Amino acid sequence: MAKPKTMKIDDVEYIRADSVKDISKAEQFDGMDYVCVRTYSAGVHCGYLKSQEGKMVVLVNARRLWYWSGASTLSQLSMEGVKNPDNCKFPCEVNKITLTEAIEVIPVSEKAKASIESVKVWKQ
Repeated sequence: MAKPKTMKIDDVEYIRADSVKDISKAEQFDGMDYVCVRTYSAGVHCGYLKSQEGKMVVLVNARRLWYWSGASTLSQLSMEGVKNPDNCKFPCEVNKITLTEAIEVIPVSEKAKASIESVKVWKQ
């Protein structure tokens, strides 16, 4: 009998970990890891982790994730990426940003990084 690929509990669909391809850590840039950072008041940012001292995080080549679609949590987004890139609102990349109230720093998979990069720049 074949193993199920998904399971639904309380209207939430879960995917078997061994069915998700390329969840390996994203490639480094100049020795820096690609991460997602949730902050206390500045939202969510993804970029290369230049430094972290306590709650202060410096990212380079970073994008703010203002709104995403197709991932229920940052944990899912950092492993699988977004399922609906056309519905996401990610502004342009900045060369460097200092985030002073980081709550969590999550390593991003290569698959998720590619997904984040596939989102068109949102601007008004």
